[in-house]
Amino acid sequence: MTAFYFSLIATIVSTLGLYLWAKRRPVGTSMTWGEAFVGAMFVFAYVTLIYAIVPNAWLQWCTSGLRWRSDKIGIPLGDLHYWRFGAFGHTWFHLTLLKNNRRYLWIFPVNKGCLFPTGITFFGRGKIKLNASSCQDIGAVLLYVMALGVHFKGWLWWQKRDRTKTATRELPTSAYGRPLMRKA
Repeated sequence: MTAFYFSLIATIVSTLGLYLWAKRRPVGTSMTWGEAFVGAMFVFAYVTLIYAIVPNAWLQWCTSGLRWRSDKIGIPLGDLHYWRFGAFGHTWFHLTLLKNNRRYLWIFPVNKGCLFPTGITFFGRGKIKLNASSCQDIGAVLLYVMALGVHFKGWLWWQKRDRTKTATRELPTSAYGRPLMRKA
């Protein structure tokens, strides 16, 4: 858990640092070989962090810490159905969403900390059974998709940073204050 959170925070901080540095760099400024070397090392470390370390830390946390195995059917909730707030062995506040051994979290079936423990049915016409291992893989894919989105957004922003918004021409107005139409 610590490795995942640390790598995620490091990714967010380095992304913000990269954007802040790029905002203050003037457009069209030439780069020295030393700046290019340091920039290439930063980008290599950033890409390694965002595409290798963060998903690996997620998969290791799910496998060892959360124990999401392939024989656990359903979408794991963890402690989402029972929230405790406290420290040093004392509970200051707790919220139990599944009271009196109910098997539903609002309208969704829950059993042993898993949402849809028998699978997702479609009005009796079919069933999808998800296990915890496939949920772990779906989480890793979502991490990759978010990383690619940030990556592409950064590329587009860098390429378009020198473009300024063109001011629209004002059309002449009539005596009533309305814009005049062009003649066809």
